[in-house]
Amino acid sequence: MIENYKNIIGERKVSELKIIAEKLKNKSILNVNSTFKGGGVAEILTKMIPIMESLGINIKWEIIKGNEEFYKVTKKFHNALHGVKEDFSQKDFEIFTETNNSNIEKIDMDKDIVFIHDPQPIGLIKAKKDNKWFWRCHIDLTNSDKRVYDFLKQFIPKYDGCVFSSPYFSKTDIEIPQYLIFPSIDPLGEKNKEIEKEFIEKVFYDFGIDIKRPIITQISRFDRLKDPVGVIKAYNMVKKHIDCQLILAGGGADDDPEGVKVYEEVLEERNNDPDIHILMLPHNDLIINALQRGSTVILQKSLKEGFGLTISEALWKEKPVIASNVGGIKYQITHKYNGLLSNSIEGTAHYIKQIIENPEYGKYLARNGKEHVKENFLITRHIKEYMLMFLTESDKDVIYF
Repeated sequence: MIENYKNIIGERKVSELKIIAEKLKNKSILNVNSTFKGGGVAEILTKMIPIMESLGINIKWEIIKGNEEFYKVTKKFHNALHGVKEDFSQKDFEIFTETNNSNIEKIDMDKDIVFIHDPQPIGLIKAKKDNKWFWRCHIDLTNSDKRVYDFLKQFIPKYDGCVFSSPYFSKTDIEIPQYLIFPSIDPLGEKNKEIEKEFIEKVFYDFGIDIKRPIITQISRFDRLKDPVGVIKAYNMVKKHIDCQLILAGGGADDDPEGVKVYEEVLEERNNDPDIHILMLPHNDLIINALQRGSTVILQKSLKEGFGLTISEALWKEKPVIASNVGGIKYQITHKYNGLLSNSIEGTAHYIKQIIENPEYGKYLARNGKEHVKENFLITRHIKEYMLMFLTESDKDVIYF
């Protein structure tokens, strides 16, 4: 399977991956997160693990399992760590701890390397023996709720290293090694591979969307932090001047109990505008691929964002992107070079008009965007850095690959 990437990254880089993987061939690796479906973490692992297996690596993937109460608590944790005000009781922290403790008995963590993703399973570290454990934080902790962060911080020193998606997310109060590793997209996956023009046109036809008129699209979970209501407001501003259409497409994650409620809020904000298309598309990568490729401009109007892989997906398809100037987004977009960064609804509307009215400028941004993704955000680079981390013994504060 790794051979399939030679035409994209070159034979030399594929050979490098094979050489590094050879040094891990006698190691067993376990990944643990909170869901097999929905969200960027599950998507990355779905693509990454088969490629690493093709390199001869013994790698597995498990999920922590909890009841509805647990997922409500972890959603509140997620929001609070992004700076959203939430109310917590002592019972919330007990539910979190009890669920982690019960999963220690259910998951076989007797592996050479255990890789824990995000806060939900962080407490599994209690099962650590003499093996190596890493914790990956995919979210932005720069404005996190102190009570939640302090609760999670009790677990972090027990790990051998932690991974962040931005140098700004790293914490001065964490004494274990910190690694900077950006997320990635799979250029050969169904969401990003080349597809026929006829298929793209059929997808738009089936959804009743006029592919000949300008189309603004945001692909993301129905999550308040993705600001879908703000997207509609920006579209309404543009609509006063340009005859355009809006697509809000995505699904929910299995560990996110708020998705349905946010979806209903978006339907209400739509106000029966026939040119606003709200599409619930859980895990339909080919359809999302087609929607991005057929759109005029792609948005990612997040209020908070650990990284935002939909941006790299759109840039890879040579689409002009307008995104919020927050979190890990700033590492994917250099303003006015390979995309546009906005700080407000009004700014987003202004940039949408600019790209629709000046398509050559949009093409310029998009060309630069694809090259930036090729050099920095493909899954093969991501795998290389993970493998190097697994092999690294270091006491440095922050390690940049």
